[in-house]
Order: sequence, then structure tokens, then C-alpha cells
Amino acid sequence: MQALLPLLDSARRLRLERETAAVLERTAVVEDGLANWPPRDRPDLPGPDGQIRVQWCAGGPGIVISACDYLDEDLLLAGAELPWHTGPPGLEKGPSICHGTAGNGYAFLKAFARTGDERWLDRARRFAVHALGQVRRLRAERGRGCYSLRTGDLGVAVYAADCLDGRSAYPFFDLR
Repeated sequence: MQALLPLLDSARRLRLERETAAVLERTAVVEDGLANWPPRDRPDLPGPDGQIRVQWCAGGPGIVISACDYLDEDLLLAGAELPWHTGPPGLEKGPSICHGTAGNGYAFLKAFARTGDERWLDRARRFAVHALGQVRRLRAERGRGCYSLRTGDLGVAVYAADCLDGRSAYPFFDLR
């Protein structure tokens, strides 16, 4: 949808945003004030393996990041609350902006941008510190860095800089 929006006139854009928001509201799994959008239909937040998918590429953070401007605010905040509740991903997912700590943290930056509530910026910055620690541990373990924007150290550096500036534009995604 993000690719289509710049190509549409304002009436079509608003219609697409409303329709997309309705689909996201209908497909959200909401439990105890937390919201997620699993990659496939299922009635509960945890999947068959018992894990809750919480990452940009599959789950609530990606929806919060991509639909921040038009998603119902209560649903947006419940989606942003989920990665705070589950905590930053461990080293197996890593620090990246795709499926790691920094990607989840962008949901906090989006919640901050939407609400102006400093609590979200504080959470984003806490995740940034954790992600930078993950980068350091992984470099020591591997003997080298990972030089990719989406899945490596560069994305974490961009995220940390965005946390310092209170900026919420997800790299290569938010083009406005």
C-alpha cells in the first residue's frame, strides 16, 4: 500500500487508507491490551510453536510502522505496546531493523510521532542501547560486523541516530 499512496489523488488516498485501516482492525489479534498481526490466521497471539512473532517483517511492529498515519490510535498503541511487553529480541534475531531489536524499536518512534508522548521515545532509546549492545556482542562473537542496512549494523546505527533526533522515518520506507 505504501508504494501506491504517492501515486493517488487525495480522495483515492483517503479511501485506500480507510479500507486498509478496516482490514487491519479486522485482522488484528488483541489480547490484554496488546495487538499483533500474525503472518497467518490464528485465534491467539502465540503461534503453534508458542512464540509471538514480533518483528517488522512479520507482526505488530511492521504494521505500526507502516500504518501509523491512519491506523486507529488505540490499535496503534496496543501494537506498539507488544514489543515493549515481549522485550527486545535475543541474539538469535539480532539487532537489525528488519526482524530485530531496532525494527521493533521503530514502532516506539512511530507511537511517539503520533502521540507526542515522551514515554515512547524513552522506550525507543532503551531499545537502541540494547541493540547497540547486541551489535557489540555479535561483533565479538563473529570477529566482524554485519554491513547491511536491513539486517546488519548499519540499520542499527540509523535507528540509534533517529532515537537521538526523535525522528520516526523508517529507512527506505518513509519517503515523505
